Amino acid sequence: MEQCPVCYHPLEVRDCAPCDDCGWDPLEINHLHQGLHTYTTYEVYRGMRLTLCDFCAVDFGSHRPEYFGFTNGKRIGFQHFEFVSDLKEPQVIKDKFCPQCSARLSFLKFLAQIRTSQ
Repeated sequence: MEQCPVCYHPLEVRDCAPCDDCGWDPLEINHLHQGLHTYTTYEVYRGMRLTLCDFCAVDFGSHRPEYFGFTNGKRIGFQHFEFVSDLKEPQVIKDKFCPQCSARLSFLKFLAQIRTSQ
């Protein structure tokens, strides 16, 4: 994939921490090396999965409902997540990143899917 599935801006490749939400941020790579976070895969919404750091998992409900395409004020919070697995040996990985959306491709795919599922 060469373009963002949300805004169609060209994607770039970068090193990322395992968190699909904040892993694109170089600061999070430092946190990974320092062992500051744990990473867990959850079923977040209707079978859609994300791997999130412990901070992003708890903070996920702060996303505005409109961001996900909800028009009824619905929020997706940690209390709705279904545990799938813990990431035992988190590593820096390559992923594509949209500088326009400030998000990893893994998160952008989730975002595009959830917006079209409404």
